[in-house]
Amino acid sequence: MDNLTIVKNLKKITPTIIKNIIKNIHRSILYLFFSISFLKKRDIISDRRFSCTWKDRFPCLFDRTQTTEFEPHYIYHIAWAIREINKINPQQHIDFSSSLYFIVTLSASIPTIFYDYRPADIHISNLYCKKAELCNIPLPNNSVESLSCLHVLEHVGLERYGDPFAPQGDIQAINELKRILKQDGHLLVAVPMGEIPRIQYNAHRIYSYSLFLSYFRELKLEKFSFINDKKEFIEFATEEDTVGQAWGCGCFLFRK
Repeated sequence: MDNLTIVKNLKKITPTIIKNIIKNIHRSILYLFFSISFLKKRDIISDRRFSCTWKDRFPCLFDRTQTTEFEPHYIYHIAWAIREINKINPQQHIDFSSSLYFIVTLSASIPTIFYDYRPADIHISNLYCKKAELCNIPLPNNSVESLSCLHVLEHVGLERYGDPFAPQGDIQAINELKRILKQDGHLLVAVPMGEIPRIQYNAHRIYSYSLFLSYFRELKLEKFSFINDKKEFIEFATEEDTVGQAWGCGCFLFRK
């Protein structure tokens, strides 16, 4: 690497370094003021009901926001999926590796089987957790009435979760989901989506609408919803809604 390249790289990372230094200084100042305040209030807090020692301090210094922040992908796609599955009202639902918040909530109303490469040790009624690999699902052809795989396919084969490197792993997983889906069965899928498809290794893939839809030609698209870069949920979306977007979330309801 020559000196010119080093200088260019330094110019790129310098703003980030300065920003992180300022952030750390700010955090340290806030913690100092918190500690002083705690020492002044400790005796008042330690009434007959509770004890409160120096070791008990647990500073939460960044929660005083005007609104409650949330991750739109996970709030909206989980709400979307549960609503759609409740409309379908299957006898049983099978999910592969989606959010734990999604499967435990769904299991309150519908018996749910949850498969994951890293199985979850959850024990509640109506929920059954098992181990499986998405690229080799241990279920027969045309056997699942109601199926979901939400915010998962983008990770398959990128080694993020200890799975083996497989550049085409997402396609293998998609083919397995289509294989086990019963005739007239429903499949719900959610993935990161933008105008330009790309891989942010080793985190995830970001699909374009047309690219992702091309993997499901055998199925009928019954509904497409989209969460855009502005954190807006568009329940009845079209491909146009993905134009100009960098990192939205596409929610697809397919039927075989």
